[in-house]
Amino acid sequence: MIHCRGGVSPPELRVMSLELNKYLKNLDRIEVVMTFACTGKCKHCQNGEPENTKEHINAQAVIKAIRQVNELYKIKTVMTFGGEPLLYPGDVCAIHKAATELGVAKRQIITNGYFSKDKNRIEEVVRGLAESGVNDLLLSVDAFHQETIPLGPVKYFAECVVKAGIPSVITPAWLKSEDDNNAYNVRTRQIIAGFEPYHIPICEGNVIFPSGNALKYLREYFEDDVTEWSLYDEDPEDVRALSFMPDGGVLDGNVYETDIIEIIRAYKP
Repeated sequence: MIHCRGGVSPPELRVMSLELNKYLKNLDRIEVVMTFACTGKCKHCQNGEPENTKEHINAQAVIKAIRQVNELYKIKTVMTFGGEPLLYPGDVCAIHKAATELGVAKRQIITNGYFSKDKNRIEEVVRGLAESGVNDLLLSVDAFHQETIPLGPVKYFAECVVKAGIPSVITPAWLKSEDDNNAYNVRTRQIIAGFEPYHIPICEGNVIFPSGNALKYLREYFEDDVTEWSLYDEDPEDVRALSFMPDGGVLDGNVYETDIIEIIRAYKP
């Protein structure tokens, strides 16, 4: 294993990471899929309808890997998402606490805000997020999420997040385009207007792409000859994000079975 402690400068880090694997020379982001289990059943979900929703990430294994990777690459972002990551808030907080301790600039989570109806539990989880150092919370609110997710607990979660001082944005999903006036987009505008009292900024969000459930339930909104693609597809010859799956999968290996540095070293597109 290669270690780079003791004041190694960024240029030296770049040389060492390039020597390790040229296809990951620009790696600066770590993404952790906590679980495929979710509290919603969204028509636009890129995950589709996964069969295995019982597995969840082994936080300690991923934390070990994050520390190792951060020795060789200047990691700028650590993100947790799912499924619904806050079904496992203890593991989420442990990962972000480790990222904070390592000096990772952006500690990000994507959540639909619905993991409990109990206000005390919601408050407890939000306190944990704040204490762990989460500094970029993306709250998914739109017509698709709110078909199956109640607004009450999500609004209370938003209220608690604001009180806790966690930087947050609302990230809606738009169908066709943000300006299109289809029924889903009209409903999304109505829903996010209800969050105005919390003064959470609303980002441009994402335009739904043809993947997973979207192709199954929303095909009429795409071109007839559309093929499946994802906004998050990476160039296999220029990997910028390591994505850990709930079963330990990452790149072409498994971090539960093999050291992450060896996985990186062995990777070929």
